[in-house]
Amino acid sequence: MTPSPALRRRTTQILAILKRTYPDAHCALNFTTPLQLLIATILSAQCTDERVNQVTPGLFARCPDAASLAAISQKELEKIIHSTGFYRAKARSLRSCAASLVAEHGGKVPKTMEALHQLAGVGRKTANVVLGNAFGLAEGVVVDTHVGRLSRRMGLTRHLDPVKVESALVRLIPKEDWTLVSHLLIAHGRKRCMARNPNCPQCELRKLCPQRGV
Repeated sequence: MTPSPALRRRTTQILAILKRTYPDAHCALNFTTPLQLLIATILSAQCTDERVNQVTPGLFARCPDAASLAAISQKELEKIIHSTGFYRAKARSLRSCAASLVAEHGGKVPKTMEALHQLAGVGRKTANVVLGNAFGLAEGVVVDTHVGRLSRRMGLTRHLDPVKVESALVRLIPKEDWTLVSHLLIAHGRKRCMARNPNCPQCELRKLCPQRGV
């Protein structure tokens, strides 16, 4: 469905205000290489970015490349990432993902959605995080719980499914802002538009937001 001109104008205004409010919005996961971001994003499932950032320095030191990550034992990796939750499944995914990187991509993280999607533990959200933040490639919008919640409250979409939310957002937002908009919405979701007790009276977007579901 094609967005209405009124919704497009309101979205443009919302984006402008968010950019002014959060000029330093960026990926909250600490990384220096595409592989590190891929690992951190896989670990971030059902876990806070803060916790992941506490775990990854030790993991990156122990496994500086895909080959060492593929070679580490399941037991040792589980111990390192234990505090991120679901550590057994995450350890299996990381080791399998690393093995595929070594066998099929020369140990490097691929730069396409299709290739990333074929790696263990990598869904569309993870692939978008890596492509947008490690390679500067805008293939879509990262939709996490904050982005989904705020998009619905602001009336940008009615969908609950992340893929449908993403589809709605890419029709509304210029491609050059696809990566940034997720960081902006996440920042706003943490500061103002919390899941419980959102601070609507002090919200910078209060005149533009229909506050659906609040």
